[in-house]
Amino acid sequence: MPGQGLLKGLGITMRNFVRPTHTVQYPDRKVGLLGAAKHAGQNPLKFLRENPREGIKALLYMATVPEKVEQATRFRGNEFTWYETRCTGCASCAKYCPLGIIKIVTHPGGIDVQEGESYAIDVFDIDTGRCMFCGLCVEACPYDALHMGSQFERGNYVRNDLVIDVDELRGNLKRPSSWYRPQFEEREFNPFKGKTIDEEDHHDAGRHEQPSPDELKQRWVDERK
Repeated sequence: MPGQGLLKGLGITMRNFVRPTHTVQYPDRKVGLLGAAKHAGQNPLKFLRENPREGIKALLYMATVPEKVEQATRFRGNEFTWYETRCTGCASCAKYCPLGIIKIVTHPGGIDVQEGESYAIDVFDIDTGRCMFCGLCVEACPYDALHMGSQFERGNYVRNDLVIDVDELRGNLKRPSSWYRPQFEEREFNPFKGKTIDEEDHHDAGRHEQPSPDELKQRWVDERK
């Protein structure tokens, strides 16, 4: 029948037209009065009375509320979480980086001299403009001092501003990704909810220790109950 293909194509279009959308209107989405009042934690009448200007915008469906994107706990963001108290300045991360984007400059720190002396960090630069976020630097760190971050909103117009320096690493919120850190998943740590793992609590970011033979045996038994 002539035109049958056209009808099939229109049928597919109409089916998708009435389906619910899965697009996230990031970073803001437009809402009506009910949505704006819900975001403010108020009932619609109270919201209109206390925020008449925003209420009118909401009635015209022109009000906006911030929208967060759902992210997996293993998400590898374009930042890094660094625990300076765990870092010895060994530069394993820089050595294993396939693109050579990590620069570390150290000097003898006079710390733990008997155990081999840790180095003090003068420069720790990570050029995220060239980084492919493979995570090999995180895997290479023998002390779990470096973690993938969980944020991604670092876009800008100046390429040099994409370099994360040591001061920014020190000042970043400690919300490490659970990528290549199974100890986080064992504790059900979620970087997008709850508290950060700060320097004073850095042991909560603990090392992933190899289970003992008894623990492995008990785990094998528990999984087969």
